Amino acid sequence: MQTPPHTGHEAKLTYLDSEFDVVAPGDFVSCAVTGRQIALSDLRYWSVGRQEPYADAEAAHEAYARALKNGDPF
Repeated sequence: MQTPPHTGHEAKLTYLDSEFDVVAPGDFVSCAVTGRQIALSDLRYWSVGRQEPYADAEAAHEAYARALKNGDPF
C-alpha cells in the first residue's frame, strides 16, 4: 500500500542507530532513492552514516549497493 502524498512540510531529521531526532518539524521525509514521501510514522529504514531515509527495504538495499559499488561509506 502506497502512502498518499502529504500536503504539509518536509521534516528535517537526525538519524540515529535505532531512532531519529526531529530537528525541524514536518509531516514527512523524502526517500533518498525514490523521492517518495514517507510519513514519519511509516519511516523504518535509514542510514546513520549517510543521514538519509529510505521508503522501504528495497530502496535501502539499492542505496547500500550503490555505496558499495562506489566505495562510499554506508
